[in-house]
Amino acid sequence: GLKTMILEACDRDELSAEELADDVELFSEHSGLELDSIDGLQISMLLQRQFKLRLVDPKEFRRVVTTINQLADHLQPE
Repeated sequence: GLKTMILEACDRDELSAEELADDVELFSEHSGLELDSIDGLQISMLLQRQFKLRLVDPKEFRRVVTTINQLADHLQPE
């Protein structure tokens, strides 16, 4: 699923999808991901490849990619 893709995109093999909470902020220390701007770029590229979602603006990226739930809502067609 989405969590697995994000973990793979960011090379976080030590975390399982089950350990990543749906409602934790991905870029916060609480996620345990320790994501940086390069990881953000990887996630952005992943979203573009998998979902044709272009998030060029970093502000928009941070607004959309906050939590797994938020991202999933954004990816669901209206």
